[in-house]
Amino acid sequence: MNQLADFIRILSGRFNNAQQFRALQAEGVTDFPYAEHVNTPCNDKITGLPADFTGVFLVEESYYTIGGRTNASPHLFLFTEEADGTVKLTSYDLPDGCSKMDFNYQTMPQTDYAGLRPSAKFTPAVYRRNNGVWEGGSESMFTPVLKFTLFERFSEDMLEVSESMEMNGKRTFGYDQPILYRRAQ
Repeated sequence: MNQLADFIRILSGRFNNAQQFRALQAEGVTDFPYAEHVNTPCNDKITGLPADFTGVFLVEESYYTIGGRTNASPHLFLFTEEADGTVKLTSYDLPDGCSKMDFNYQTMPQTDYAGLRPSAKFTPAVYRRNNGVWEGGSESMFTPVLKFTLFERFSEDMLEVSESMEMNGKRTFGYDQPILYRRAQ
């Protein structure tokens, strides 16, 4: 099995942090989200892929519930295996006509590859496999004063995701500890 196939196999599916959320609630922590990820490869929804295309496009649906309010954060990513065995994540703008309000794998229309555009703001993340665990991330300057930091660890057991947004050096989004997602049954 090549590195990319293993990476996508681990990353695909439905995940939530229910176990972590319940433990934090029991400790009295109320400002940490219940979070879900639905990760679905979507090359089947993209037409005109080059004959030698080996990458995997994936729709990531993220849902964060805190204080009874749920926010959705969908993304379209391309994963490619690099010559050194690392896996690179490139974020793409949503296809034309799609909205962050309702974008998911089910609503994604057939989309022409030639019309897809990599995100101009997101610095691609690079993941390396170390003892069966994939880890990596990136730091992106969305504007001169808005920094997004991503660090993730993926294994058979868990997706560990740390994301933060800083405006002028002050965190405006993110948590002191990573969100620990386990595969939903």
